[in-house]
Amino acid sequence: MITPNPRATALLAAALLLSGCGTGAVATTTGAAAPTTSAPQPEISLDLAPQQLPGLGPRTWAQVPSDSRQALVVTGRDKDSPRSTAVLYQRTDAGWEAGREWPAHNALKGWTDHHRLGDLRSPVGVYTLSDAGGLLRDPGTRLPYDHSTGFTLGGTGFEGEPLAGSFDYVIAIDYNRKPGTTPLDWTRPLGADRGGGIWLHVDHGGPTHGCVSLDREHMKDLLLALDPDRNPVVVMGDRAALAR
Repeated sequence: MITPNPRATALLAAALLLSGCGTGAVATTTGAAAPTTSAPQPEISLDLAPQQLPGLGPRTWAQVPSDSRQALVVTGRDKDSPRSTAVLYQRTDAGWEAGREWPAHNALKGWTDHHRLGDLRSPVGVYTLSDAGGLLRDPGTRLPYDHSTGFTLGGTGFEGEPLAGSFDYVIAIDYNRKPGTTPLDWTRPLGADRGGGIWLHVDHGGPTHGCVSLDREHMKDLLLALDPDRNPVVVMGDRAALAR
């Protein structure tokens, strides 16, 4: 049974009002139309959530599963830039509602439609988010979480920044991996030459090898927000690619 949406009903009534239905004449007790003088209707802002994720063209939108109710949209500045922004969208009866915009990093050389091992570009596409883990204990996510010292990382990044702590929180992006396993599982269904280990992880202040990184608190917020029952996905790529 479909429960009527009060907000949708009210908006439909407002739309009918704006289109002229119910204005210009009123019914009298005799059934005749009596002339009236109607004051101009004030402009009404119908603040509807979009039914499609903003910024996506038909090809990208077609890849978003119809049953997905959560989508992290990562939009790169341009094809060759390592900087991007991320917004978590939640699908409701009214449409897709946006969360706050978060700054993010992607791969050093930007984005690619055909990721290969060592190309220093992040893969464009729509991917499910099914598994998480990290060096730190589970903060309370509903995703399966692997707490392991295997997420220990050292060394420095491309700009000399320390990498320690980057894998404190990790969400595996299901690119060339086996969903339902720890992010540390190195199974590569497309072959090793197509790369892998593409994660969402804690930002270390510089470009990545292929992952997408968010500030620590934003990663924690994301882990707490994602719900496997809502079939979460990440939609990622440079602005032009996503608009295709």
